[in-house]
Amino acid sequence: MHTPTPLSLLNQHLWLSPERVIYWEEEKALILSDLHLGKTGHFRKSGIAVPQQVYKNDLHRLVQSIQHFQPKQLIIVGDMFHSHANKEHDWFLKWRNDFSHIEMHLVEGNHDILDKDWYLSSGLELHSGTYSSGPFSFTHDNTDTKTETSGTYQFSGHLHPGILVRGLGKQSLRFPCFYFGKEQGILPAFGGFTGVALVDPQPGDKVYAIVENSLIEM
Repeated sequence: MHTPTPLSLLNQHLWLSPERVIYWEEEKALILSDLHLGKTGHFRKSGIAVPQQVYKNDLHRLVQSIQHFQPKQLIIVGDMFHSHANKEHDWFLKWRNDFSHIEMHLVEGNHDILDKDWYLSSGLELHSGTYSSGPFSFTHDNTDTKTETSGTYQFSGHLHPGILVRGLGKQSLRFPCFYFGKEQGILPAFGGFTGVALVDPQPGDKVYAIVENSLIEM
Protein backbone atom coordinates (compact mmCIF):
# COMPACT_ATOMS: atom_id res chain seq x y z
CA MET A 1 0.00 0.00 0.00
CA HIS A 2 1.42 3.37 -1.01
CA THR A 3 1.62 6.44 1.22
CA PRO A 4 -1.61 8.50 1.19
CA THR A 5 -1.68 12.30 0.96
CA PRO A 6 -3.46 14.29 3.72
CA LEU A 7 -6.11 16.89 2.88
CA SER A 8 -8.06 19.03 5.35
CA LEU A 9 -11.56 19.99 4.19
CA LEU A 10 -14.23 21.69 6.36
CA ASN A 11 -12.30 20.64 9.49
CA GLN A 12 -12.42 17.03 8.34
CA HIS A 13 -9.31 14.95 7.80
CA LEU A 14 -9.10 13.12 4.49
CA TRP A 15 -6.40 10.85 3.13
CA LEU A 16 -6.05 10.60 -0.65
CA SER A 17 -4.66 7.32 -1.91
CA PRO A 18 -3.08 6.60 -5.30
CA GLU A 19 -5.29 3.49 -5.20
CA ARG A 20 -8.07 5.96 -6.17
CA VAL A 21 -9.85 6.08 -2.82
CA ILE A 22 -10.27 8.65 -0.05
CA TYR A 23 -10.25 7.72 3.62
CA TRP A 24 -12.41 10.00 5.78
CA GLU A 25 -10.83 9.80 9.21
CA GLU A 26 -13.68 11.17 11.36
CA GLU A 27 -16.25 8.74 9.96
CA LYS A 28 -13.85 5.85 9.39
CA ALA A 29 -15.21 5.76 5.83
CA LEU A 30 -13.57 4.75 2.58
CA ILE A 31 -14.92 6.85 -0.32
CA LEU A 32 -14.66 5.73 -3.95
CA SER A 33 -16.56 5.89 -7.21
CA ASP A 34 -17.06 4.23 -10.59
CA LEU A 35 -15.84 0.71 -9.97
CA HIS A 36 -17.82 -0.56 -13.00
CA LEU A 37 -17.67 -4.12 -11.71
CA GLY A 38 -18.69 -6.57 -14.41
CA LYS A 39 -17.63 -4.31 -17.26
CA THR A 40 -14.98 -6.74 -18.47
CA GLY A 41 -17.52 -9.57 -18.49
CA HIS A 42 -19.98 -7.34 -20.36
CA PHE A 43 -17.39 -6.74 -23.10
CA ARG A 44 -16.50 -10.41 -23.31
CA LYS A 45 -20.17 -11.23 -23.89
CA SER A 46 -19.97 -8.89 -26.86
CA GLY A 47 -16.99 -10.77 -28.26
CA ILE A 48 -14.29 -8.34 -27.09
CA ALA A 49 -11.50 -10.26 -25.36
CA VAL A 50 -10.95 -8.17 -22.23
CA PRO A 51 -8.96 -10.25 -19.68
CA GLN A 52 -10.66 -11.16 -16.40
CA GLN A 53 -7.47 -10.11 -14.61
CA VAL A 54 -8.59 -6.46 -14.89
CA TYR A 55 -11.59 -7.22 -12.66
CA LYS A 56 -9.50 -9.26 -10.23
CA ASN A 57 -6.95 -6.46 -9.96
CA ASP A 58 -9.71 -3.98 -9.07
CA LEU A 59 -11.02 -6.16 -6.24
CA HIS A 60 -7.46 -6.77 -5.06
CA ARG A 61 -6.78 -3.02 -4.85
CA LEU A 62 -10.01 -2.57 -2.90
CA VAL A 63 -9.01 -5.31 -0.46
CA GLN A 64 -5.61 -3.66 0.00
CA SER A 65 -7.26 -0.30 0.78
CA ILE A 66 -9.64 -1.90 3.28
CA GLN A 67 -6.80 -3.75 4.99
CA HIS A 68 -4.71 -0.57 5.18
CA PHE A 69 -7.34 1.90 6.41
CA GLN A 70 -9.60 -0.54 8.33
CA PRO A 71 -12.80 1.42 7.54
CA LYS A 72 -16.13 0.79 9.23
CA GLN A 73 -18.03 1.82 6.12
CA LEU A 74 -17.67 2.25 2.36
CA ILE A 75 -19.33 5.14 0.53
CA ILE A 76 -19.52 4.28 -3.16
CA VAL A 77 -20.46 7.30 -5.26
CA GLY A 78 -22.21 5.51 -8.11
CA ASP A 79 -21.57 3.07 -10.93
CA MET A 80 -20.48 0.26 -8.69
CA PHE A 81 -21.67 -2.13 -11.37
CA HIS A 82 -21.59 -1.65 -15.11
CA SER A 83 -24.66 -3.41 -16.47
CA HIS A 84 -26.84 -6.47 -16.00
CA ALA A 85 -25.71 -9.34 -13.83
CA ASN A 86 -22.98 -11.66 -15.09
CA LYS A 87 -20.44 -14.08 -13.60
CA GLU A 88 -18.37 -11.28 -12.14
CA HIS A 89 -21.32 -10.20 -10.01
CA ASP A 90 -21.30 -13.66 -8.43
CA TRP A 91 -17.62 -13.20 -7.60
CA PHE A 92 -18.51 -9.90 -5.95
CA LEU A 93 -21.05 -11.65 -3.71
CA LYS A 94 -18.33 -14.01 -2.49
CA TRP A 95 -16.05 -11.02 -1.91
CA ARG A 96 -18.82 -9.16 -0.05
CA ASN A 97 -19.31 -12.11 2.28
CA ASP A 98 -15.69 -11.76 3.42
CA PHE A 99 -16.37 -8.14 4.42
CA SER A 100 -19.90 -8.48 5.76
CA HIS A 101 -18.90 -6.49 8.87
CA ILE A 102 -18.38 -3.32 6.77
CA GLU A 103 -21.38 -1.07 6.14
CA MET A 104 -21.67 -0.23 2.45
CA HIS A 105 -23.55 2.76 1.03
CA LEU A 106 -24.13 2.93 -2.70
CA VAL A 107 -25.31 6.18 -4.29
CA GLU A 108 -27.16 5.01 -7.37
CA GLY A 109 -25.35 5.76 -10.65
CA ASN A 110 -26.56 5.60 -14.21
CA HIS A 111 -24.97 2.16 -14.68
CA ASP A 112 -26.44 0.69 -11.48
CA ILE A 113 -29.42 -0.95 -13.17
CA LEU A 114 -29.70 -4.20 -11.25
CA ASP A 115 -32.93 -4.98 -9.41
CA LYS A 116 -33.07 -3.13 -6.09
CA ASP A 117 -33.67 -6.38 -4.24
CA TRP A 118 -30.29 -7.61 -5.52
CA TYR A 119 -28.52 -4.69 -3.86
CA LEU A 120 -30.37 -5.22 -0.59
CA SER A 121 -29.63 -8.95 -0.55
CA SER A 122 -25.96 -8.08 -1.13
CA GLY A 123 -25.81 -5.96 2.01
CA LEU A 124 -25.69 -2.67 0.11
CA GLU A 125 -27.68 0.32 1.34
CA LEU A 126 -28.91 1.99 -1.83
CA HIS A 127 -29.39 5.78 -2.02
CA SER A 128 -31.22 7.39 -4.92
CA GLY A 129 -29.92 10.84 -5.87
CA THR A 130 -27.91 11.95 -2.85
CA TYR A 131 -26.49 10.59 0.38
CA SER A 132 -25.44 13.11 3.05
CA SER A 133 -23.22 12.63 6.08
CA GLY A 134 -21.81 15.44 8.23
CA PRO A 135 -20.63 18.39 6.11
CA PHE A 136 -20.46 16.28 2.95
CA SER A 137 -22.96 15.08 0.37
CA PHE A 138 -22.43 12.40 -2.22
CA THR A 139 -24.07 12.19 -5.62
CA HIS A 140 -23.04 10.36 -8.76
CA ASP A 141 -23.70 13.08 -11.34
CA ASN A 142 -23.24 16.57 -9.89
CA THR A 143 -25.16 18.26 -12.73
CA ASP A 144 -28.49 17.02 -11.33
CA THR A 145 -28.31 17.99 -7.65
CA LYS A 146 -26.94 21.53 -7.25
CA THR A 147 -29.93 22.82 -5.23
CA GLU A 148 -30.48 19.60 -3.32
CA THR A 149 -26.98 19.62 -1.84
CA SER A 150 -26.58 23.34 -1.14
CA GLY A 151 -24.88 23.98 2.20
CA THR A 152 -22.64 20.92 1.97
CA TYR A 153 -19.44 20.11 0.16
CA GLN A 154 -20.40 17.74 -2.63
CA PHE A 155 -18.47 14.72 -3.81
CA SER A 156 -19.36 13.17 -7.15
CA GLY A 157 -18.07 10.70 -9.70
CA HIS A 158 -19.37 9.93 -13.20
CA LEU A 159 -16.88 12.09 -15.14
CA HIS A 160 -13.75 9.93 -14.62
CA PRO A 161 -11.66 13.12 -14.24
CA GLY A 162 -8.20 13.36 -15.73
CA ILE A 163 -5.50 15.99 -16.14
CA LEU A 164 -3.26 16.66 -19.14
CA VAL A 165 0.45 16.92 -18.34
CA ARG A 166 2.61 18.45 -21.06
CA GLY A 167 6.27 17.65 -21.57
CA LEU A 168 8.95 18.87 -23.93
CA GLY A 169 7.88 19.71 -27.45
CA LYS A 170 4.36 18.54 -28.16
CA GLN A 171 4.46 15.55 -25.84
CA SER A 172 1.61 15.14 -23.37
CA LEU A 173 0.12 12.44 -21.15
CA ARG A 174 -3.27 12.04 -19.48
CA PHE A 175 -3.56 10.85 -15.90
CA PRO A 176 -6.61 10.18 -13.72
CA CYS A 177 -6.92 12.67 -10.89
CA PHE A 178 -8.68 13.86 -7.78
CA TYR A 179 -10.28 17.27 -8.37
CA PHE A 180 -11.33 19.65 -5.57
CA GLY A 181 -13.12 22.89 -6.39
CA LYS A 182 -14.55 25.43 -3.99
CA GLU A 183 -17.86 23.65 -3.47
CA GLN A 184 -17.37 20.19 -4.95
CA GLY A 185 -14.87 17.42 -5.49
CA ILE A 186 -14.81 14.84 -8.26
CA LEU A 187 -13.44 11.37 -7.61
CA PRO A 188 -11.33 9.42 -10.08
CA ALA A 189 -12.82 6.23 -11.48
CA PHE A 190 -11.70 3.33 -9.31
CA GLY A 191 -12.11 0.76 -12.07
CA GLY A 192 -9.01 0.04 -14.11
CA PHE A 193 -10.98 -0.45 -17.32
CA THR A 194 -12.11 3.18 -17.68
CA GLY A 195 -11.01 6.26 -19.61
CA VAL A 196 -10.64 9.85 -18.41
CA ALA A 197 -12.32 13.16 -19.20
CA LEU A 198 -10.06 16.19 -18.86
CA VAL A 199 -10.93 18.74 -16.18
CA ASP A 200 -10.29 22.47 -16.50
CA PRO A 201 -9.00 23.66 -13.11
CA GLN A 202 -9.79 27.20 -12.05
CA PRO A 203 -7.62 29.40 -9.77
CA GLY A 204 -7.79 28.03 -6.24
CA ASP A 205 -8.79 24.50 -7.27
CA LYS A 206 -6.70 21.55 -6.15
CA VAL A 207 -5.84 18.72 -8.53
CA TYR A 208 -3.87 15.60 -7.63
CA ALA A 209 -2.71 13.54 -10.58
CA ILE A 210 -2.39 9.79 -10.06
CA VAL A 211 0.93 8.89 -11.66
CA GLU A 212 1.83 5.22 -11.31
CA ASN A 213 1.85 4.65 -7.54
CA SER A 214 1.97 8.23 -6.31
CA LEU A 215 -0.03 11.46 -6.18
CA ILE A 216 1.32 14.69 -7.66
CA GLU A 217 -0.34 18.00 -6.80
CA MET A 218 -0.64 20.02 -9.99
